[in-house]
Amino acid sequence: MQNTRSIEITVGIFVALGMAALLMLAMKVANLSQFTEQAGYQVRAYFDNVGGLQTRSAVKMGGVTIGRVADISFDTNRFQAVVTLSIDLAYDRIPTDTAANIYTAGLLGEQYIGLEAGGEETVLKAGDEVTITQSAMVLEKALQEFLYNKTVKPEPK
Repeated sequence: MQNTRSIEITVGIFVALGMAALLMLAMKVANLSQFTEQAGYQVRAYFDNVGGLQTRSAVKMGGVTIGRVADISFDTNRFQAVVTLSIDLAYDRIPTDTAANIYTAGLLGEQYIGLEAGGEETVLKAGDEVTITQSAMVLEKALQEFLYNKTVKPEPK
């Protein structure tokens, strides 16, 4: 009887650990691995197309996550998507001529904002705008340009 009880306890612990591992994996995939919002400052960037970018997507610089996408909206005056970036306060020396690009990472196609530092002496402050941006590459648009703008050469005789 005691042997059966110890097996049940061992199996229960194993199942609990498995469920905890699945929960951690689900949170990682959903970008909820950070439970607390870190203090930071917000800057805006305008893009023609944000693709599949979502709020809480990473903002990276040099491969290091330095913030998150706080909001995505549409500017009806400029007819562009406005992405509000929340940058951690530890990264307060980002030059004003920094470029923002939308990249795709991983097999799942998760998109994030990659910042590339410029050379200006002045730095971004809360409420500033990143003026140099490159939109997400849309696969359908790239295929369309490749297929329909391809010139057909006549065969030699």
